[in-house]
Amino acid sequence: MVSRREWLRISAGAGAALSLNPRILEALRTQALVTRAIPSSGERIPVVGLGGANTFSRVARNEDFDAVRGVLRALVEGGASVFDTAAGYGASEEVSGQVADELGIADRIFWATKVNVAGRRGGSADPAAARAQIERSFERLRIPVIDLIQVHNLGDPPTQLGIVEEFKSSGRVRYVGITSTSRRRYSDLANVMRNEPLDFIGIDYAVDNRIAEDTILPLAQERRIAVMVYLPFGRNRLWARIGDRPVPDWAAEFDAHTWAQFMLKFVIAHPAVTVATPGTSDPEHMVDNMGGGIGRLPNASHLRRMVELVESLPSA
Repeated sequence: MVSRREWLRISAGAGAALSLNPRILEALRTQALVTRAIPSSGERIPVVGLGGANTFSRVARNEDFDAVRGVLRALVEGGASVFDTAAGYGASEEVSGQVADELGIADRIFWATKVNVAGRRGGSADPAAARAQIERSFERLRIPVIDLIQVHNLGDPPTQLGIVEEFKSSGRVRYVGITSTSRRRYSDLANVMRNEPLDFIGIDYAVDNRIAEDTILPLAQERRIAVMVYLPFGRNRLWARIGDRPVPDWAAEFDAHTWAQFMLKFVIAHPAVTVATPGTSDPEHMVDNMGGGIGRLPNASHLRRMVELVESLPSA
């Protein structure tokens, strides 16, 4: 099995130190990350980014500045840019904004965050509270313009999308979107996609979670909406299913040398996907993840084989 650590050692050269060694990052620089265009503008962004929830959010909450510093440095020095966070991710916005400002890399990050002040079960959003939450995001991130604000979890789209559009019209927000990671609400998401002028959607998609292929991804292509993928490792289900199995030899045919790269390349291979944002608090894992956006992508035959392999594994 080629572990993340072993892949990094191969990339950096035998015996090299692993923690953000410049030669590790040079391995990424010599093979540029694949980029995809945001359909509404044509702007190209790297296909692998960083998610600011889960493990990243926990280290931010604990004010582990070294971990946040290492991951953000790995992101930008490896040629990636998209960092996805949310007002509801604890200290994720505030700590990442502070660290990026201190490192002088804030202008190298594509900042994506979210707003949601709507009540549970379809409650309405207070417009004043939504505007206040967005203003706090600006303060925490320490930037004058936010690249993307999405309405989190389909929270009162008529109200909150309209407010984000106001910020876009004033030039303070560049792109508008909406998210859902609940398959029960995909029909609601599809309705919003058909009826609102969206730049992005955020959804869950993985080799063992392909329901988005039925309606959401084709609709995104039809409506020319960029797709940000969350949970490409299947809420960690896939790690449990894989266990200590080796990466199959045939994965080298599409330049996947670790399981993280295998899983990310499956997601990125779909033409509707613009960027995948796996979360991590480990700089080495960030570098490994970016390897999923380098080199060849799986073809249709590979994709079928990838699905067959994963479905043959015991459920977690």
